[in-house]
Amino acid sequence: MAAPFGPACFLIAVAVLPLFCRGFPATLTLERGFPLDHRVELARLVHRDRVRHGRFLQSSGGVIDYQVQGTFDPFEVGLYYTKVQLGSPPREFHVQIDTGSDVLWVSCSSCNGCPESSGLRIPLSFFDPMSSSTASPVSCSDQRCSIGIQSSDSGCSTRNNMCSYTFQYGDGSGTSGYYISDLMSFDTIIGNYMTSNATAHIVFGCSTTQTGDLTKSDRAVDGIFGFGQQGLSVISQLASQGIAPKAFSHCLRGDGDGGGILVLGEIVEPNIVYTPLVPSQPHYNLNLQSISVNGQALPIDPAVFATTSRQGTIVDSGTTLAYLTDEAYNPFISAITAAVSQSARVVLSKGNQCYLISSSANDVFPQVSLNFEGGASLLLGPQDYLLQQTSIDGAAVWCMGFQKIQGQPITILGDIVLKNKIFVYDLAGQRIGWANYDCSMSVNVSTAISTGRDDYINTGDLSHGISIKVSTPLKLIAWSWVASIIHVIISGIFQRL
Repeated sequence: MAAPFGPACFLIAVAVLPLFCRGFPATLTLERGFPLDHRVELARLVHRDRVRHGRFLQSSGGVIDYQVQGTFDPFEVGLYYTKVQLGSPPREFHVQIDTGSDVLWVSCSSCNGCPESSGLRIPLSFFDPMSSSTASPVSCSDQRCSIGIQSSDSGCSTRNNMCSYTFQYGDGSGTSGYYISDLMSFDTIIGNYMTSNATAHIVFGCSTTQTGDLTKSDRAVDGIFGFGQQGLSVISQLASQGIAPKAFSHCLRGDGDGGGILVLGEIVEPNIVYTPLVPSQPHYNLNLQSISVNGQALPIDPAVFATTSRQGTIVDSGTTLAYLTDEAYNPFISAITAAVSQSARVVLSKGNQCYLISSSANDVFPQVSLNFEGGASLLLGPQDYLLQQTSIDGAAVWCMGFQKIQGQPITILGDIVLKNKIFVYDLAGQRIGWANYDCSMSVNVSTAISTGRDDYINTGDLSHGISIKVSTPLKLIAWSWVASIIHVIISGIFQRL
């Protein structure tokens, strides 16, 4: 009975595998996992397959999926935030999602100026290093401290030999504290409706002082989750440990419910266009080359957008609105106003450029295109550059969501632009991509790390009950076909035994 088994497997190896597994050797050595001189129980085969499938999933690294809350609307929340679990036992902290900074930090029990309540109706927590059995301060001699010092984020306290930091943000707020090494806990999606509890040692900030808007309670959170690409960012730390790919993606909902999707991995969507990151920059700088309104390029000198040490175009999820330099803002406003001159009345509201319209904004306002290096264009509808305010005598008031930066040659693309779109930050490939998308729907995410293997997982914002399932790539489909053929052959053999 052994004769049919050998030739059949040889034919599969030669005729089927080369079609799908490019790079495999022409000759495969086959070894029997079970002897052929007696029957094998089906349950034993099933168990063996399940163990093998488990190894497939574990080797892919999985997808770390964060729950997203908040909205871009400055009249409601004006920020997007998520939850992280830190310490042993793990405690939950609400932190703002910020691609404009690098470090994860949370308020600590000894914090001065930290708010104790939040207008977002979320509980605020304080991290207590003494209450975590796995927490330890990062010393000045620790190599991780030197990484922070290289990026000008860290310092060293000679008094207690602790690695410290001070951050100043664009809105004038700031925080300072010291670094802690402790466990971060998270759920990794590794298959159809399957999650695996995982932990990783990371370095994060323990905030002892806060100033400016960070001290206010109206939009208070426990800290900031920096998604920058420097060495102390969580994305860089997890990637260096092989736990997550060196990429992350978000899809921020722009409707009243807010929320969205945030994953460590690359969202896979056929309509995504990519543009390269400007190298050797501390932020996510892109080469913006021109702005078009209704398909017409505006008369703006491209040098206005060029990246230098003092100017450039930055993608920043920690900024609510969008900002243009003087040289770009004035032509932009003039072009929008000219396009709606027959359908809207211009008004000023608290110094902001606004428009009164009596019909749908989509029927009145033009499409805007931000054009980047490599031919990638970011298309903006009216809701991506305007904010609706109160009505006047039945007419809707729409005000400009793009603001002018005084005295700074910087363009900042904040949440008003980022919402309702997939954004992929491919740090390994040094590029950013985007596509318009309904962020209430699930997405496919690639979990490839550095193995050259792509596994795709269908995931979404778990808080909204979006289903999770594996979307099988071609390579896995190919293996499934091979396995099915082998299964049929083996079944025939067992039936004849």
